[in-house]
Amino acid sequence: MKKGAFYVETYGCQMNVADSELVSGILEEAGYAAAADLDSADIILVNTCAIRENPEEKVIQRLMQLALRKRMRPDLILGIIGCVPKHIGPAISESLAGVDLILGPDSYSRLPQLIERSAVEIQIDLGMDPQETFDRHSPKRTSGVNAWITVMRGCDRFCSYCVVPYARGREKCVSCERILDVTARAAAEGHPSITLLGQTVNTYRDGDIDFAALLGKVAQIDGVARVRFTSPHPIDFATEVFEVMARERALCPHIHLPLQSGSDRMLERMNRGYTRAQYLNLVEEIRRIVPNMALSTDVIVGFPEETPGDFQETLNLMREVRFDSAFMFKYSERPKTWACRHLTDDIPDEEKGRRLREVIDLQESISKEIYESYIGREVEVLVEGPARRDPGQVQGKSPDFKTVVLAAGAREIKAGDFVKVRIESATSHTLSGVIPG
Repeated sequence: MKKGAFYVETYGCQMNVADSELVSGILEEAGYAAAADLDSADIILVNTCAIRENPEEKVIQRLMQLALRKRMRPDLILGIIGCVPKHIGPAISESLAGVDLILGPDSYSRLPQLIERSAVEIQIDLGMDPQETFDRHSPKRTSGVNAWITVMRGCDRFCSYCVVPYARGREKCVSCERILDVTARAAAEGHPSITLLGQTVNTYRDGDIDFAALLGKVAQIDGVARVRFTSPHPIDFATEVFEVMARERALCPHIHLPLQSGSDRMLERMNRGYTRAQYLNLVEEIRRIVPNMALSTDVIVGFPEETPGDFQETLNLMREVRFDSAFMFKYSERPKTWACRHLTDDIPDEEKGRRLREVIDLQESISKEIYESYIGREVEVLVEGPARRDPGQVQGKSPDFKTVVLAAGAREIKAGDFVKVRIESATSHTLSGVIPG
C-alpha cells in the first residue's frame, strides 16, 4: 500500500526546526515521502511553540485555516505536534475540529503508527518519556549550510515565567558518541556549520564528558568549519568552555547569553539563579579569555511588579555590557508556570509596550554603533544563499554571527562558499560589503 506524502510547518525556535527535521526523518524511514508543497500533501503536521502567547495564538489560527482545507478534502490528515499540545493538553481537541493527531515532543517515534490509527479515530499522545532522546533516528535535513544537532532535550531550571519544563520535560542528554556520529555525517553531507542545541545546552554531560569537552571533540571533526551553540544558561558556564573556544578555530566567537532582567529583585522572582553582579562578572570573564567575543541576549520587560527602577537597571546593564544584538519581549503570562500561579500580571499592556519600545531603541543604537565599527574591516563570510531583499546579492554569516550582504560579483558565489568581504556600510542588523580586488 502506497503511503501518503507529508508536509511539516514549523513555528518557534531552532529546537522546533531540529524537531521538524527529526519528524521528517522518522516518516521517511517508515516509507512516507515529503510533499513538495502544501497542496500536494496527504498529511499536514504543524510543529508548534508555546513559549509566548502570541505565537501560540498564531498556531491555533493557522490550524483553523487548515481545518477548512480538510473540509474540502476529508481524507487529509491534520496534526498538531510539539509544545502547544503538551502545554494545553487533550482539551485542545475540543477547540480544533478536524485535527486527527495531537502529539507532544516525546511522541515522535510513534508517529507512523499513530498516523495509520488516525484513520479510525483521533490520536492523542502527550506522554513524557524520561529516556527518549531519539538517538536511533536520523533527521532529514533541509537544504542549507548549517546543521541543527540536538545534544539534549528538556530543562531542569524552572524559571518562573517559562513553560519549557512542563512542555518538554526534564533534562536528558544524547550520548557523545551519537552526537559525534551525527555531526560527522552532517559535515560529509555538505553542512560546514554546526549548531548544537539544548534548552540549557551548557549543562550537557555524558559520563565524564562535559560541555567543554564536547565542544572540543565536535570542533575536531573533518569538514566542520564552524560550531555554534544555543541556548546556554549563565549559571552553568565553566571557565573551560571559554578556554576551548579561545583555542579551537572552528568554535565561533559568539555566545547567546540570556539576561532577562538587570534587576536583582526581578531576577530572583524569575528564579534565574544569578545576580546582576554575577552576570557582569561572567561577561568580564568571557571577554578576558576571548576578547573578540560577540554577545547576544534575551530581555523581558513588564514582568509582574517590575518598577520603573527595576526597568532602568535593565537599561543600565545593557549600556554597560553593550550586546551585539538582543531578542526583546513583553512578558506574557503562561499557564502552569510558577509566575502564573503565584504572581499577578499587574503591568498594563500599554506600559509594557512603552518599555519594550525603549529597550528596543536602546539596543538598536548600541547595535548600530557596533556594526558601524566593522566598516573598513575584512571578514570571512560563510555564504548561505540569495539575500532576502535582493536576489541579485548573496548573504551569509561572519564568524561572530553577523549577517553580511554582498553583491555576487564577477564570479559565481554559491551557498557553502567561504569568501573574504570588505565591509563598506552597516545598519543595526546587517553588514554590507564587497570582495576585495
